[in-house]
Amino acid sequence: QVQLVESGGGLVQAGGSLSLSCAFSGRTFSDYAVGWFRQAPGKEREFVAAISRSGNSKMSADSVKGRYNISRDNAKNTVYLQVDKMQPEDTAIYYCAAGVSTSIATTRPRYDYWGQGTQVTVSS
Repeated sequence: QVQLVESGGGLVQAGGSLSLSCAFSGRTFSDYAVGWFRQAPGKEREFVAAISRSGNSKMSADSVKGRYNISRDNAKNTVYLQVDKMQPEDTAIYYCAAGVSTSIATTRPRYDYWGQGTQVTVSS
């Protein structure tokens, strides 16, 4: 059974940075593409960024381009999301998700496993 555990969330001032981590266990990590999604209060869960199984391909939402960077370390079974120049609208619960896919996916049904999420709050 795949398990995903996010960490690194917290309270940060506008303009600051955070580094989120997603620890994967239960199966062969390099068989899974991984994505980050976020859900703000009262809003739908939305795609943020994704990375391919090898880490050679990445994609991010237009709203976060230039500020969010996704990476992975297959030796450590971990995916990272570096978030810079944070804004109050980045406030949300951030979730990582894993899916057995040969390509990067931006939609929720393409992911088979989800973590419990980590809260990120940006103060103005």
